[in-house]
Amino acid sequence: MINSIYIDEIIKTALLEDINYLDCATDYLIDEDQENTARFLSKDNGVLCGIDVALRVFEILQPQGFEATVYKHDGAVLGKGDIIAEIKGKTRTILKGERTALNLIQHMSGVATAVNRAVKIIEGTGASIADTRKTLPGLRPLQKYAVTVGGGKNHRFNLSDAAMLKDNHVDAGGGIANAVAKLRKKLGHMTKIELEVRNLDELGQALEAGVDVIMLDNMSVEQMKEAVDITAGKALLEASGGITDETLRAIAETGVDIISMGAVTHSVKAFDISLKISS
Repeated sequence: MINSIYIDEIIKTALLEDINYLDCATDYLIDEDQENTARFLSKDNGVLCGIDVALRVFEILQPQGFEATVYKHDGAVLGKGDIIAEIKGKTRTILKGERTALNLIQHMSGVATAVNRAVKIIEGTGASIADTRKTLPGLRPLQKYAVTVGGGKNHRFNLSDAAMLKDNHVDAGGGIANAVAKLRKKLGHMTKIELEVRNLDELGQALEAGVDVIMLDNMSVEQMKEAVDITAGKALLEASGGITDETLRAIAETGVDIISMGAVTHSVKAFDISLKISS
């Protein structure tokens, strides 16, 4: 699902940042022809994501002769001690690529695990979990892919995907009615309009303007319930702002369609995975 050109560019950038021109420990210590095997091991419980990306690190460092056996693929539920994959190649390759590979797979698995936890919390409601644009610069495709592996859905990928009017757009654009009307004259028929509202009065204005999606920004559960009743299916409703695992279920039960969470990408805990060389 991720463009291979993008993946290679990310990996090359990371490797150049890490190795520069010399690995002064590995290059001086390890003979060029020495080979070893190593295993990716899970040290926690969660959802795997990024094993193919991690393996690609070693393939770039060693285009010929590198081998991998994958036991767990993206989306697999991991338990502590599970062997994810076994690799065989030049020892220099394994040592030089270890940190970059682990950084990527640990972060992507952390995102997938956090999203999967949220998805399970709201299971049985009509709501879905979505990400935001609050991603780490340069890593957005990897993070958004990880969201889908965890069972979530992607919000817009960038500013070209949809016209999303937040509070600053509305304030700078002369109010809701004026901003939406001006957009309607210029947008193509395939581009949806989403509007962020801060209260129920703005919700009424959004419905009158006929937007496609309405974001309920930092509203209480009681306000969201009322917003669902007022909207009555005339637009999709997205809950956003300060949402935690503790508040998720109550928000989903209000009847909103989407719950967007920036924390699953910008504040996620890395999943604990190690790479151990066989002696």
